[in-house]
Amino acid sequence: MSISMYDASVPVFARGLTSLKNVLAKGAASAAARKIDESVLLNARLAPDMFPLSRQVHVATDFARGTVARLTGVEPPKWDDNEKSFAELIARVDRAIEAVKSFSAAQVDGSETRSVTRPVRGEPKVFTGINYLLQYSLPNFYFHATTAYAILRHNGVDVGKGDFIGALD
Repeated sequence: MSISMYDASVPVFARGLTSLKNVLAKGAASAAARKIDESVLLNARLAPDMFPLSRQVHVATDFARGTVARLTGVEPPKWDDNEKSFAELIARVDRAIEAVKSFSAAQVDGSETRSVTRPVRGEPKVFTGINYLLQYSLPNFYFHATTAYAILRHNGVDVGKGDFIGALD
């Protein structure tokens, strides 16, 4: 049995983004309940040399929407990274979910061998579609989504593995 490029991308990103949205909602609720200024959590980091929570969300959403677009041969439009609240970050995740789901299986399938060039550490790297998705985009998406989750967990937000994994089909 084989898996299609669509099945390996669109539903995977949509599910991961939905879980990220739910984790962010718990972060917002926790900040409100504990009377913590949202900016404290949005600017929190796991280590001094890592991106803060808000940037982790920016990068995760960019990988999700950008990957699917590039697999279809389309360069995604640039989004401003100016969200300053949980509500704005959640709205960004919603936009990313819509963007990912806007592509059909007919548009994505067959992209295994499509050439995708992306900068990696400042140098252009040429990927095949399958390698771009499985070896670059999905690991990066999950790294940033996981780090967003970990920042909130580290700062006392009541989230657990089930929140990260999301509802099982």
